[in-house]
Amino acid sequence: MNISISKHYESIVLILKTHFENNHGMNYLAHVYLSGSDNELCIGNFIADHVKGKNYLSYPEGIQAGILLHRKIDHFTDHHQLFKKNVSLLFSQYRHYSRVIVDMFFDHLLAARWKQYHPNSLEDFSHQFYSLMKRYKGYLPEKVKKMIPIISHHNWFLNYQTFDGLEKILFQMSQRTQFPCNMSSAITELKENYPEITSDFDIFFGELKDFVLQEKQKS
Repeated sequence: MNISISKHYESIVLILKTHFENNHGMNYLAHVYLSGSDNELCIGNFIADHVKGKNYLSYPEGIQAGILLHRKIDHFTDHHQLFKKNVSLLFSQYRHYSRVIVDMFFDHLLAARWKQYHPNSLEDFSHQFYSLMKRYKGYLPEKVKKMIPIISHHNWFLNYQTFDGLEKILFQMSQRTQFPCNMSSAITELKENYPEITSDFDIFFGELKDFVLQEKQKS
């Protein structure tokens, strides 16, 4: 399949590749959504992959809470049976790239059915988040600061709503991996198994939402 990649997708891919190479998750939309209306929690949840070890203690308490929540969400996700099931579905072909792909599949399902999860449109939600990032720019790690113009200008989260957007990003990522993997072909698995993957996501995400609510109530 001949996939044309615009500078739009090139910019997104460069960010995703950096996170992938550093063993970061790719479920950005889920992290922002799960933060709710708490601004500092949201900022901490989004920047957490760039804050190592105890460095989180240098941030205000609200952002610290978001960083720690992000780590708990990642741990919950990595150990959830349905997430691991879908990673296993792809593992024989995509090996250690499988986790990245499932993260992106799950964010796609959240974006594609956004109306089920949030009263505001995804476009409005996205713009509110991008504005929040700009207001808290002084607290953002340097790598995250460089992301702001790209994700806000191209309305990053909307790209996950369609197969086309997801496929183009996966294709370009596969061109930059150390070993051949053809990640864009994973769209075939997504389409062929869409009802089952959607069902798995619905169960997983419902349990994740409950888990996050419990963690918030503890603080």
